[in-house]
Amino acid sequence: MSGPAQCFGPRGMRRGAALTLVFAGVLATGAVTGSLPRGGAKSEALASRSVASTVDQDEVADAAARAVADGKSGKEAAEEVVSRSGDRWGAVYDERQYEEFEQALDGSYTGVGIAAKRSADGQVEVARVQPGGPADRAGIEPGDLLRTIDGHRVDKRPVAEVVALLRGDRAEAAAGSTVVLGIGRGARLRTETLHRARLTTDPVTVRRIGPSRSASSASSASSPSSSSSGAVMIEVDSFTRGSGAKVRDAVRDAPSDAGVLLDLRGNSGGLVAEAVTAASAFLDGGLVATYDVHGEQRALYAQPGGDTDRPLVVLVDGGTMSAAELLTGALQDRGRAVTVGSRTFGKGSVQMPSKLPGGSVAELTVGHYRTPAGRSVDEHGITPDLAVGSKAEQRAETVLSGLGGGS
Repeated sequence: MSGPAQCFGPRGMRRGAALTLVFAGVLATGAVTGSLPRGGAKSEALASRSVASTVDQDEVADAAARAVADGKSGKEAAEEVVSRSGDRWGAVYDERQYEEFEQALDGSYTGVGIAAKRSADGQVEVARVQPGGPADRAGIEPGDLLRTIDGHRVDKRPVAEVVALLRGDRAEAAAGSTVVLGIGRGARLRTETLHRARLTTDPVTVRRIGPSRSASSASSASSPSSSSSGAVMIEVDSFTRGSGAKVRDAVRDAPSDAGVLLDLRGNSGGLVAEAVTAASAFLDGGLVATYDVHGEQRALYAQPGGDTDRPLVVLVDGGTMSAAELLTGALQDRGRAVTVGSRTFGKGSVQMPSKLPGGSVAELTVGHYRTPAGRSVDEHGITPDLAVGSKAEQRAETVLSGLGGGS
């Protein structure tokens, strides 16, 4: 959707990307933020992110303190220091922005209920429409093309930027604000004025693929019949709270002879703790990733008891980021899955939040994570086992069938 499906942070594309990989920890205020544990805590319920260069936390805090003492904005002073530092994904948020981020991690966001993707011919296409959302009520459907947003052409813009425009990130748009969309369907072009709304979304959906196709939800009480043929596709839009358990439950509920197609395309990350839980659905313990914090090496491990026999194919693309890359790398390095699609985004650095004088929050780069085989993801991404441009889903189904997982 135009929120957690792309998982952008409170303001704009650069900051939003910084929020996509989270090691779930706690600020001094006690708010769960996706930070790393403090005081040397070894908790594996972590949250992490991606970046390039680091900035000294004390320098940022001192700048904010001086500004507040002079009656100026501590947030703006801190932003200036972070901007000069070269920390690509470092960011500073005011209290309201950080609250919005917290809500996004719970699956709540402000938007119009559209998930966007790049079509085969390079256009920006509506991938999914959230039932009951503003776009759904306006009659927008999957397959429609997004031509303009508020009068500006978007067909050649990155999908990430289009999502930010739909949300109104740069204008700090609130629920009730309007956005005017130019929608193309066939030869017809129409204009729709939508009012953004506060929406919630289920980041995990499950459907049957192959001879027997029936949609179901990962949170549904019912499960696919064990007598059905075919395979199961598990689509994970983002790793918000509870998503890892939904992936695990979907695997457990799948027919015993069904393979799994795990679709991580367009998944820009989220809570790493949730990605580790998802990895645990397919692994019997063992290493998921290593990471460093100011040079200190730490590790994330899967829980024992996962399904290690079921055929598994993972679909990825250039929109697969951060926590989703961590999961992909673990399944690939451990030999648990065949990965299909295009090279992932390449964001694998770690950030830690800290409260600043004046109430704002700074998130600064402190380290990087690596896959079980020691590969660095940051700026490199993950190259799939089978590189596919168009018709990636069909190729993935073919691979899954060849593994004996049905399709």
